[in-house]
Amino acid sequence: MNVTAHQLYEVCDQTWPAARRFDLGKWTLREGRGGGKRVSAATALDAVCAEDVGQAEIDMQEMGQQPLFMIRQGDDALDALLEARGYPIVDPVTLYTLPIENLTDVPIPRVTAFTIWEPLAIMAEIWAEGGIGPARLDVMSRAQIKTGVLARWNEQPAGVAFAGAHDNVCMVHAVEVLPHQRRQGVAEWMMRAAAFWGQSQGATHVSVLCVTQNVGANALYRSLGFAPAGRYHYRQSPE
Repeated sequence: MNVTAHQLYEVCDQTWPAARRFDLGKWTLREGRGGGKRVSAATALDAVCAEDVGQAEIDMQEMGQQPLFMIRQGDDALDALLEARGYPIVDPVTLYTLPIENLTDVPIPRVTAFTIWEPLAIMAEIWAEGGIGPARLDVMSRAQIKTGVLARWNEQPAGVAFAGAHDNVCMVHAVEVLPHQRRQGVAEWMMRAAAFWGQSQGATHVSVLCVTQNVGANALYRSLGFAPAGRYHYRQSPE
């Protein structure tokens, strides 16, 4: 079974959920409460015009949010509208997928990676060092089916990740490896630990999102066999 980009958009919404997501007019709006772009961006439900964009801007401003739109596959007309309004492109993202058995073919060495929820204090500390603070931990807590991943390497804490499951997909978010533990295979073991957990939840595929400019992470996921399944980017108001 192939996993489509539009399926992954919904998996992302379910495994990295906004504080509030609701449909209004021609838009799905998200209230992020400081949790980042993915939980704050508006997405189009149908073809939209300049007047519709103006109304979405008002609605987001009334929530105390800077107008922000996620441009998904098929949103070319919206993309052009926003470009004409002076909205720059922000954070192009690739959605990757991989059949889950491709990451569960190797046993994880003892005391290398653990799946844990609620997060331990050391996990929150590692996330914080990577810029993932309380608002994003709140995002994690809202997911229905979830786990954290804690990695150890050189007999010390090494990294963390978060995974959620929805619609037969295990999606991995918030992968962080401590600087002195990088380039030693830690991220790979965390992805494998997430895959074993996802398989226990009935998932058939693993997915991860990666911004284009993160060259190292893109290279890692491709080396593990992940293939692009779709893309999106944001357009954010310059005001």
